[in-house]
Amino acid sequence: MAVMDQSEDWRDRYSPTLKTFESLAMEAYSHLPEEFRALTTNLTIEIEDFPDDDVFEDMGLETPFDLLGLFEGRGLSERFTVETGEMPNRIRLYRRPILDYWAEHEETLGDIITHVLIHEIGHHFGLSDADMERIEASAEEMSDRQT
Repeated sequence: MAVMDQSEDWRDRYSPTLKTFESLAMEAYSHLPEEFRALTTNLTIEIEDFPDDDVFEDMGLETPFDLLGLFEGRGLSERFTVETGEMPNRIRLYRRPILDYWAEHEETLGDIITHVLIHEIGHHFGLSDADMERIEASAEEMSDRQT
């Protein structure tokens, strides 16, 4: 029985770094519809290996792999109150839990990062799952056009 080489270029590859994840997240963000990105002014996207101890405790996580991402900030309904010293809205994407999820599912890493990014922004702004699915489909179309 003949065995076919299917290693492609994986033999010499390493796990994606925090910088690689940041690039993937910025690319995913750039493919989101403009009206969706407009809701996220002053948004920062940070990549970390795992949730920190405070997040771990606050979220009641069982393992550090339980959380793929987190939105921190003020939603649309809170924008009209004035706060001083306020930090910008931010999304934290957790590299190691995302890689673990990727290893267990039949999805591309870019699709997973896009999905997490959209859901972290969307749930915070009160969007339904159907709304987020439409945004994901639009982001996928935009990505396909650019490749």
